[in-house]
Amino acid sequence: MARMTDYPDIIATICRIADADPARPFLRNSAGELLLDYGRLRHETARIAGLLAQLGVRPGDRVTAQVEKSVPALLLYLGCHWHGAVYMPLNGGYTAAEVAWFIADAEPSLLVIDPAWLAKLADLPAGLRIETLDGDGTGSWIDLLATAGDPELIPPAHDPEAPAAMLYTSGTTGKPKGAVIPRRALSSNAAILVDAWHFTRYDVLIHALPIFHVHGLFIATNTLICAGGSLIFLPRFDAAQVHALFPQATALMGVPTFYTRLLTLRELNRKSTGHIRLFISGSAPLLAETHRDFEERTGHAILERYGMTETQMNTSNPYDGERVAGTVGFPLPGVDLRITDPATGKDNAHGEIGMIEVRGPNLFSGYWRNPQKTAEDMRADGFFITGDLGLIDEAGYVRIIGRGKDLIISGGLNVYPKEIESEIDDLPGVNESAVIGVPHPDLGEAVVAVIVPQAGATLDETAIVAGLKDRLARFKQPKSVRFVPELPRNTMGKVQKNALREEYKGLFQP
Repeated sequence: MARMTDYPDIIATICRIADADPARPFLRNSAGELLLDYGRLRHETARIAGLLAQLGVRPGDRVTAQVEKSVPALLLYLGCHWHGAVYMPLNGGYTAAEVAWFIADAEPSLLVIDPAWLAKLADLPAGLRIETLDGDGTGSWIDLLATAGDPELIPPAHDPEAPAAMLYTSGTTGKPKGAVIPRRALSSNAAILVDAWHFTRYDVLIHALPIFHVHGLFIATNTLICAGGSLIFLPRFDAAQVHALFPQATALMGVPTFYTRLLTLRELNRKSTGHIRLFISGSAPLLAETHRDFEERTGHAILERYGMTETQMNTSNPYDGERVAGTVGFPLPGVDLRITDPATGKDNAHGEIGMIEVRGPNLFSGYWRNPQKTAEDMRADGFFITGDLGLIDEAGYVRIIGRGKDLIISGGLNVYPKEIESEIDDLPGVNESAVIGVPHPDLGEAVVAVIVPQAGATLDETAIVAGLKDRLARFKQPKSVRFVPELPRNTMGKVQKNALREEYKGLFQP
């Protein structure tokens, strides 16, 4: 494993490029207009760091941002990184009650917020400094920045173990947890991905992801900075717009929804994607069917990888080599991965399903003010218990089976939803499915399939059950099948099985 000092700090990289080649493009909009070069990126980032110091924000203080995606919002993250403040972005989809809870839990010294959001909040902590930032790049934060002093007064922070960001993870089993991410994790993951995915200064990435999440904020942004490349910065994903930008770009990072929507475009073909060298998908499982359809239409095999808030990227399908649909590839350099028995923690043999555990410089520092949960999820030898079930197949590829909490125990037997979903998705007329376990008076938990039919398809429970009869053992077969127009998803495209379990929890009750 490489030493921590082998990974260049994100801010140090910006400064190095700005010194050597200040006019190198960093950020363009969809019209091709240059928004920032590396010289300007350094200057603006340093100015924000200086403003934070002027406002009394200290290194280690939390800076919470509840704002729309914009260039000033991205610069705020980098300015916090320069200064040593802990950047804490919040999803725009949260409710006012959730936002208030996050603020009370994190105790930030500065809140930068969209004015529309501010109007929804009440009883914010006394002494909390609040500034506004609208999606169009206006607000009190911009007014303050216009008066910021000499950026050279603030030297860049550099301690690799110092906290750089805090992102709250899903609260499906209780209140959300704040994952504290050190500088070392950001810089090491970016450097490793540059090599793994062959990014260079000549790459142009279409950035259509949100920036309140690891994928868009860290993986897309930090990796391109580390490579010295540039971004086409879009406020949101629009399939037609992204497709039209392919001739100006070399790469796209997206969630599976990006690719399913691109596949609806008649003009998507080998010629239209000829300038792109790499399509990457993550944040949610990519259907094997989507992988096959996209490759057939474009000649490109989507590169799927695996990561999470606490670890950033853990594994990746190879850049050179076979990108196997339904897998997330191999552990990245510097990342150790093992499959263990969830009950005992002992290593499983290849091919056996178990808990995925990882260790490496990409790991977070721990959960904010929650040493008990940190201790529960970290082994004494430095491995993090991801909560994901998976296996390593005969070729060494990692396959994700599902979340540990999604495991169904029916009649005392373990049932893995992913196995059943794969069989259902192969049935005629099925677009996608989600399999959950719900309380059952006899079995403990019963298998329930929630299915989205393909457009125009007529499906019923009898057809699904008949189609699975010879494919799955009886104890794995759904005890009930439900049809819905779409599955509930979060903003990153992950199916919210907790919502489905809640909806159908009374299905077998007297």
